[in-house]
Amino acid sequence: MNPPVIESAPSPESPAKPKLKRHIDYGRAWTIGPVFLWMVLLFLLPMVLVFAVSFFTRSSFGGIEFPLTLENYTRFFDPLYFKIIWISCVLAFFTTICCLVLGYPFAYIIARSPMQYRNLLMLLIIVPFWTNSLIRTYAWIVLLRTEGVINTFLLQLGLIEQPLSLLYNETAVLIGLVYTMLPFMVLPLYASIEKLDRSLLEASKDLGAKPWQTFGRVTLPLTTPGILAGSLLVFIPSLGLFFIPDLMGGSKTILIGNHIKNQFLTARDWPFGSASSIILMVLTLVFIAVYIMITKDKQGKELV
Repeated sequence: MNPPVIESAPSPESPAKPKLKRHIDYGRAWTIGPVFLWMVLLFLLPMVLVFAVSFFTRSSFGGIEFPLTLENYTRFFDPLYFKIIWISCVLAFFTTICCLVLGYPFAYIIARSPMQYRNLLMLLIIVPFWTNSLIRTYAWIVLLRTEGVINTFLLQLGLIEQPLSLLYNETAVLIGLVYTMLPFMVLPLYASIEKLDRSLLEASKDLGAKPWQTFGRVTLPLTTPGILAGSLLVFIPSLGLFFIPDLMGGSKTILIGNHIKNQFLTARDWPFGSASSIILMVLTLVFIAVYIMITKDKQGKELV
């Protein structure tokens, strides 16, 4: 005869658990809610408004009016405005390359310095950027103008007979962009180089590799994530910056950021300025998508 099976009654759920769950839900809501509200009010709604305005027509007095049109988008692909996009992309590209060439040695030196000096070296890079960017741009104008420090110094040394044209051209804009964006390249590179396994470098040296071979085959590939992240952080803001080309490029260098600012504040053509802003955002999203594809492909190859 089989012994009777005694089924235990289901234990009632502790009243403390639902109460704790409600507290967790409230905590998440209070944590995420302000950020979500901030993003909706200061990012999503303005972008929706800009997108809507881009389909209107400029009124005679600088406002917007019906009918709705796509002319603002087709107008942007006129050769004149397409040249502005091209110059903006070229300057942003060279800004990224210059920041990479200058920032990699800085990041490498900082990452390989003794621990007690790393914070100091990072501070030396960051401290100048605590000053307002406009003030630092005007400082570069003082250095580069015709009667500036550089020309005066070269004239006194007798290296030049007349002042060089260092300001109000694309070279001056490139200098200003590189100076402004350099920390955005150094910080990701430093984080990537600091995590580099030194045993791999020592193994490469033990196998007879020369320093440049170790750098090309070990250091550079392993720090590619930092290079890509820094390049993205430099390239995308460089496309939209307008105060540096305004101050250091003058009327000779007009980038897409200057074009958008002029359409809103000078020409009072809000629909065309809005369409230009949407095109810049789409261009930015394309570059971000390319970055994501490259990083995913690299991670997949590493897993294989």
